[in-house]
Amino acid sequence: MNYDRKTASGFQARDTFVSGWADRLQLLDSVISTQEEAKKLAEAGAPEGTAVRAEEQTGGRGRMGRKWHSPSGKGIWMSIVLRPDLPLALTPQLTLLTGVAVCTAIREVTGVPAGIKWPNDLLAGGRKICGILLESCLREGGLHYAIAGIGISANLTEEDYPDHLQGVGTSLLIEGGGIPVDRERLTQAVLTEVEYLYSLYIEQGFQPVKQLWESMSVTLGRQISFSTPQGRCEGRAVGLDESGGLLLQDEAGNITSILSGEIEMI
Repeated sequence: MNYDRKTASGFQARDTFVSGWADRLQLLDSVISTQEEAKKLAEAGAPEGTAVRAEEQTGGRGRMGRKWHSPSGKGIWMSIVLRPDLPLALTPQLTLLTGVAVCTAIREVTGVPAGIKWPNDLLAGGRKICGILLESCLREGGLHYAIAGIGISANLTEEDYPDHLQGVGTSLLIEGGGIPVDRERLTQAVLTEVEYLYSLYIEQGFQPVKQLWESMSVTLGRQISFSTPQGRCEGRAVGLDESGGLLLQDEAGNITSILSGEIEMI
């Protein structure tokens, strides 16, 4: 069965979906990290869909503890509280779900042809335009909540990037021909898309997310290099497995699933 964002079998059409999460957004000025602010709210019992967006992060982070460049007034630095009833092994699916939702919102609001690089980056023009960080909290042997962190480089200019990000990062402003992004509109679109796709995921499982992700991927069909404890390996990305791992096929036709880690598209 094929899914699209306007209608899915047995589910409310996207065009008639009414968002509730957009009203749970908290706007802050300067914070160390929206992830930490969202965790505080989650620990205090904040309902699912509560989101925090800051004008600036002084200690924003990406995967593997990397610092996330998030200057004041230039991007969408936001974290969302999720409370799914999921086994921990399936939480990587939430990263892919968030990527699909953000990619959809970016395409619709700005027209920039963003694509998804497994597992957590969005690219435009071959450069990184958005990163997603999914962090989980366990309690009594199960998932208590998850925080989906979203960092979208909206209105950064080339001059806003430090030397080590020159040629690596880009923004919607740059890729959109210099047209400034309405950050409020894009924020609302992201929240609506995440809520809609999350609702679809809870009701129908990973298959709709999987199909949408594969249709937006810039990874599939590419030759991929990745690190293992035994050294560097290569293969062609051919799809996602049912947990959200990336399927790679080697020259002999053998297929391996990568569940986490850094990949390089060759």
